[in-house]
Amino acid sequence: MKKNTIILLLGLVCNPLQTIVANDVIVPSPDGHLVLTLRTNGALTYSLTSDGQQLIAPSPMGFEFKDEQPMTAGFSLISPARIESRSDHWQPVVRNRHSEINLHWNKATLRLQESDGDRRRMDIEIRVFDEGAAFRYTLYGAARLGDRRITRELTGYRIPESSSAWAAIYNPDYTSSQEDTFRKTAATDLSTERVMGIPFLVELDPTHYIAITEACIDGFTSCYIGRDEEIDNGLVNLTTRLSPLPFEPMKGVKVRFDEQVTTPWRVILAAPHPGRFIESEIIQGLNPPCAIDNPSWIRPGLAAWDHWWSGEVKMETDVIKEYIDLAAAEGWPYMLIDWQWYGPYNTPRADITRPAPQLDMPAILDYARSRNVRLWLWLYCTDVNRNGAFRRAFAQYEQWGIAGVKIDFMDRDDQEMMRWYRRIVTCAAEHHLMVDFHGATKPDGIERTWPNLLTREGVLGEEYYKFSPRVTPEHNATLPFTRMLAGPMDYTPGGFLNVTSSDFRPQTPTLVSNTRCAELAKFVIYESPLTVFCEHPDHVLGQSGADFLSRVQTTWDDTRFLDGYPGEYVALARRSDNEWFIGVLGNSQPRVLTLDTSFLPAGDYQLEYWADGPKADKIPTQVTHKITTLHIPDHRNPRAARPLRIRLAPAGGYVAILTPKVP
Repeated sequence: MKKNTIILLLGLVCNPLQTIVANDVIVPSPDGHLVLTLRTNGALTYSLTSDGQQLIAPSPMGFEFKDEQPMTAGFSLISPARIESRSDHWQPVVRNRHSEINLHWNKATLRLQESDGDRRRMDIEIRVFDEGAAFRYTLYGAARLGDRRITRELTGYRIPESSSAWAAIYNPDYTSSQEDTFRKTAATDLSTERVMGIPFLVELDPTHYIAITEACIDGFTSCYIGRDEEIDNGLVNLTTRLSPLPFEPMKGVKVRFDEQVTTPWRVILAAPHPGRFIESEIIQGLNPPCAIDNPSWIRPGLAAWDHWWSGEVKMETDVIKEYIDLAAAEGWPYMLIDWQWYGPYNTPRADITRPAPQLDMPAILDYARSRNVRLWLWLYCTDVNRNGAFRRAFAQYEQWGIAGVKIDFMDRDDQEMMRWYRRIVTCAAEHHLMVDFHGATKPDGIERTWPNLLTREGVLGEEYYKFSPRVTPEHNATLPFTRMLAGPMDYTPGGFLNVTSSDFRPQTPTLVSNTRCAELAKFVIYESPLTVFCEHPDHVLGQSGADFLSRVQTTWDDTRFLDGYPGEYVALARRSDNEWFIGVLGNSQPRVLTLDTSFLPAGDYQLEYWADGPKADKIPTQVTHKITTLHIPDHRNPRAARPLRIRLAPAGGYVAILTPKVP
């Protein structure tokens, strides 16, 4: 077989221009530690190594189609592949993790064509960062007229059978709200009958971790992880499972396209510890820049919420005013009016432009303005979509001065639904509306392009305390390492009726089986630029920790992972302007932690903290609140660094605010 010529152009290596004659395309990371190798000779495969150690063994690539032969092998390069160094710097409109983002990567684009047969084309674009790799395919129209129909993507992830993974397992009908726990499971015990959600965290060994997810789903369908039954040479074969179009069988058509389609990026984050993934900006960086000309109207913040979670809430004007008062008292910018504000929902007569008869909407809007609070409105997705109602409604909401919409119960992520998500956020932006999707799939970094999409659910969150024991401290300590890697998650924290696990039971009003300080820590640890507070005003105002909620932020200039392990505990530091917020969240076991403070510049800080009280193991509402001074010495003397020593009760937590003292 004729060998292909590949030109290597790397500005960061000693020899900036090399010519390699080979069948392998080898793309290193800027620092040279991570290497993605793509082989075009024979079956199309890729592999990923870190310092020579195999993370992903040679794994298949390609597609199967309806009424076509698969595209898996027999390719030649149309033109030489250039491997180049690139970088991107931007200031995100909404600061989920950092106020300034700098990404560097090496890239290559392979333009492939089948050597015989129909000579169909396929491009593969590769990017390799220091902390991960990504690739995506572009497919083109065939010789025959009409749509091409993808039935299967063959991208695989072959990992050692000794690996473990944190798997959220779903039924193979691909219709769910993606609200489940991520359970640590041996790779050999992963389900072969069902599908697993992403992000999909894998522990290859104690010093090598990967997380598999996707980015920039535009005109395509979403994906899950599956597993083949056989174990091949000590390797477990994980596969890409595409969400099918509605009314198609599991093995039916997943994607239709005519002239051209580009898949989402297949992303593999890689690091010696899973906590490093929490700081990553790769997923956002794989999306296009902001598409909104003037996004200054997009303002994140906390919201009160008149939800059934906090009690027998009635959809009445006076009740809504109570929650507006809570937002005003805490200094929050928003209040979310929940379901039934426009009467019965998900019916042919539902009208999302007409308030229910018992509500005086003009009076509610006037009252909110008088309290310096703006309103969000809940909507059922079918009511939004019926006869294009969202276009009329969004224009009306803009006239009312509504801040944003929360749209619920999509429970799908097929090609049609993924296009619908983008239509909604685009139309919302035209009317200066922010968006919160519930009953939705996980994020894909779209918030870089459409920053008015502040958050989404796709998480087993606080609402489950209402009717289930599934929200365990172990689950809460796993989420930052799994679901949150994809982006913002509307967990809706804030339960103040804290009890021990032995006293917990689903009831009304809702109990929460972790300490008060663990509940406060969720506001620092869980990423959500719109953070919706779930509790009733009577349970919050004047209670321990309410003062912290009036100061905590929802966007951050910097994010640092301090310590932790999935399911055990997590400690993060996040900076807002010149203040650092620290959040620590533990599982069911008590523990004492020593946190490194070397991320702080030298100087004296006021340390204000809220910690589990001495009897918090029996009285979870007990809080120790103190203000003291923390001295951070010159870091040129690392032995002088003063650590923070923290004691966590069972299901406990800790929060602190560090403010530099003026000399």
